[in-house]
Parts: sequence; C-alpha cells; structure tokens
Amino acid sequence: MADDAQRQFEIDLPPDLIGGAYADFANVWHTPTVFVMDFVALAQPPREQLDAQTGEARTVVPARVVSRIRIPPEQVFELAKALTQQLEFWEQETGRRQPIDPLIDPDD
Repeated sequence: MADDAQRQFEIDLPPDLIGGAYADFANVWHTPTVFVMDFVALAQPPREQLDAQTGEARTVVPARVVSRIRIPPEQVFELAKALTQQLEFWEQETGRRQPIDPLIDPDD
C-alpha cells in the first residue's frame, strides 16, 4: 500500500456489542509496548471500613472491570486528540463542564 494513499476503514460492530458496557471510570496503565484501559463499574455502594493493621478509617468502593482495552502506544496520541475534540464538542452542545465533585478524586 502506498504511503500517500487514503485509507477507508470498514468497521463492523457485532450485534452483541451494540449496547456497549457502562463504566463509572477508567484506570489506565502501561507496559513498554502497550497501554491498557480498564473500564470499571461500581458494583455496590461505597462502605466505610477500618484498616485492620492501622485502625484508620477508609472508604472501600467495590467495583468490577467491565471491559479491558489494549492499544499500542502510537494510538494513545490519536485517542487523546479524539477525546479532547469530542469533549469540546460535548461542552459546546450541552454547556456543561467537569463536575465540581468528581466520583473519583484524581489526587487520591
């Protein structure tokens, strides 16, 4: 295939994937050759629990991975651009911004 030839993807969406899977948040991690995105849904309401070793209170959030996606590092840049673009479109359409009180605190 010539480097300057346009590509047209013919993407098939199997019927069992049309509904998708709901996720409350995603966890992203990587190895030297792949980025992994685990999409996670809350399984039960959060509960308070005492740490058996320290006695400190903590909030336990039971959750389950509903989908794991692996992509090559080269695609992460394209994914980041696409997410940014779609988020900007969504903000323009809805007038909404990032929630003040997010479900998961990124600093924890």
